[in-house]
Amino acid sequence: MHVPDGFIDAPVSAVTGVVAAGAVAVSLRGARRELDERTAPLAGLVAAFIFAVQMLNFPVAAGTSGHLLGGALAAILVGPYTGVLCVSVVLLMQGVLFADGGLTALGVNITDMALVTTVVAYAIFRTIVKLAPHRRRTVTVASFVAALVSVPAAAVAFTAIYALGGTADVAIGKVFAAMVGVHVLIGIGEAAITALTVGAVVAVRPDLVYGARGVTAPPLEIRDSPLAPAAPGAVARAGAPAAEPSTATSESSVTSEAPASEPSATREPSATREAAATREAAAVPQRSARRVWFAGLAAALLCAGVVSFYASASPDGLEKVAHDKGIDAKEEDHAAKDSPLADYGVKDISDARLSGGLAGVIGVGATLAVGSGVFIVVRRRRATAESGRS
Repeated sequence: MHVPDGFIDAPVSAVTGVVAAGAVAVSLRGARRELDERTAPLAGLVAAFIFAVQMLNFPVAAGTSGHLLGGALAAILVGPYTGVLCVSVVLLMQGVLFADGGLTALGVNITDMALVTTVVAYAIFRTIVKLAPHRRRTVTVASFVAALVSVPAAAVAFTAIYALGGTADVAIGKVFAAMVGVHVLIGIGEAAITALTVGAVVAVRPDLVYGARGVTAPPLEIRDSPLAPAAPGAVARAGAPAAEPSTATSESSVTSEAPASEPSATREPSATREAAATREAAAVPQRSARRVWFAGLAAALLCAGVVSFYASASPDGLEKVAHDKGIDAKEEDHAAKDSPLADYGVKDISDARLSGGLAGVIGVGATLAVGSGVFIVVRRRRATAESGRS
């Protein structure tokens, strides 16, 4: 759904550019709360993975293909603010290096593919997670539904933008019907890719999935001491040893002998409270994410460098609709059309398999470098701000 130059007029392109810049600025601030030392490098990997999978166009109808947009995947894996940044980095690299998506339409693409998809998907995802049972399967199902809806939502957003600033005289009703119709089908592919990816990560490292926090972890039981009664209103913590029946009986006798006017919290030693806090912190897994990082990088390189050769060559949903309905009547040449990597091929390499695969690997590396750099800087700024307050 990469909008090229010339589809949208200059005034509306400028407005969407302002909206996109504002969204990126807000997301930079919001990402500080989402990123930590482990997830900042993973966010760069998510951007690179989305770039790679976007090269895998899949057929959805006669003469039409689709590809991942990635907003839902990024939001669920690393958070909505970071997700907007991930997709924005991907769109920037595609526009500058590969002449995919117009440079003057960059604001349109970020607004449509990064902002709308992420916001819609994450809102649906959180709603399902709150209402459904807290299980790992819930995260996967919610990911599927959120991704499924996010794609036609982006198609609706494009139609609205085109209604305001489209350069060709095409009935908006026709544009709406065609865009939403084909992107509902593309949404099924997006949902499958998103659910499979999120499900795979949740299966091995649920602690690394932002959207799974508080969902996949088992309930915690708070028992500060097997001999002391729990404080009123305390929340149970998992991992604490369950009291034996005889112990529970002795607890009851101790409680009954204690003066009723004396709160149990006052009888709890401070050392016990500190130990409880320590156990709570220890309950959060702090394993290295290095294996997941390398596995994700290998998958991205495989998709971009090898599998992309077998992707569908049919035009994607927007390209097909634009050609059939005449939206592309005033399309302009891309400013980077002579780029050495234009159209996802390395210039002067005649072998299509080698040219496309090498371009994909370069794209993954460039997106990973830029994305990781951005997220590490954001994380360090958070650390600096926290140290300044302390």
